Amino acid sequence: MLKCVHKTITLSVATLLLTSISAFASFDGKKDAVDGGMTYPTKDGKYTVYSVNNQKVDPINHGRTPTKGELKAWDTDIMPDGKGLPVGKGTVEQGDELFEEQCAVCHGDFGAGGVGYPTLTGGDIASLTNQRTPGKTDAPKRTIGTYWPQASTLLWYIHDAMPYATPKSLSWDETYAITAYLLATNEIQIDGEDMDDEFELSNENFTKIKMPNEKGFIPNIDGPDGVKNVKAFLSDGKNIGAVGVRCMKDCKDDDAKAVVVSDPRTDVNPPFSEVRDLPKKDNSTIAPGQEDYEKSCAVCHGNDKLGAPDLGNKGAWAKVMEKGMDKVLATAIKGSGAMPPRGGTALSDDKLKQVIEYMYSKSK
Repeated sequence: MLKCVHKTITLSVATLLLTSISAFASFDGKKDAVDGGMTYPTKDGKYTVYSVNNQKVDPINHGRTPTKGELKAWDTDIMPDGKGLPVGKGTVEQGDELFEEQCAVCHGDFGAGGVGYPTLTGGDIASLTNQRTPGKTDAPKRTIGTYWPQASTLLWYIHDAMPYATPKSLSWDETYAITAYLLATNEIQIDGEDMDDEFELSNENFTKIKMPNEKGFIPNIDGPDGVKNVKAFLSDGKNIGAVGVRCMKDCKDDDAKAVVVSDPRTDVNPPFSEVRDLPKKDNSTIAPGQEDYEKSCAVCHGNDKLGAPDLGNKGAWAKVMEKGMDKVLATAIKGSGAMPPRGGTALSDDKLKQVIEYMYSKSK
């Protein structure tokens, strides 16, 4: 559980506590819950006032014990101190080429943002305090350079989950290269020096990376004291919007308002806007079928590595359209090969035809 120091948050835990204090007042417990609260023993088939299901469910088949090889393949955590870093290397220049080939279709050139996909570069840490309110309408710019506290998470996530349509397809050398490129594009230094095109990132120098927002999250959940840090943090009511002391039984009059929860609508400075109007959209430059393509079809048809006729590929689309629009539309409705019926969407025949016409028009 993380709390960004740049932004005030309010949890509803304390609100729920107000309604349940009386139910637990007569039970003995110990203060060992992760939030500093009480846990209670199960007695007479009940946990406090709640009945416990004692139904016998044996036998339970937990499967077989995994092999050492299976555990090694599954356990790919990479820690901030370098534990678990795989052997590999890649330059910023190599990462630039790989990003253009594998990632730009979703995240935009230089990671500047794509339709519906996260922006990876730009912004500044100061923007993390922004609120969506009149006079300050810019949202926090959460990018690699402003928000991510550790580069190890970036390396692991790219290798484990990207590219979106073909995860786990990158080698570790390719992953190091793409990571190097993204760090360089965010102007992040390594060992106090800028990363130029020839810079090679590897498992040997990776721990020298210091992310700008490394200290931006509390509590510290890493290391042997992680659980203790979380307990201490959540035990302080000020960190979850509550002040005063918890009163479980034999409460005094002065404790009647012991737990006070801030109102998330008014106690944020500046306050949240309650305006819910959608921004007006300029449709004058949007071609028919373009929005549906970007929303539902670009993941496959925007990447020439997936086998689908990709946007802008004149030869591929000329061959497809030799069949005629009626047959192409019928194939799209029915599905073909790796493409599910209607591309996995709920688009009508007319909408689907517009998407095909849009892709073809951009590929002439």
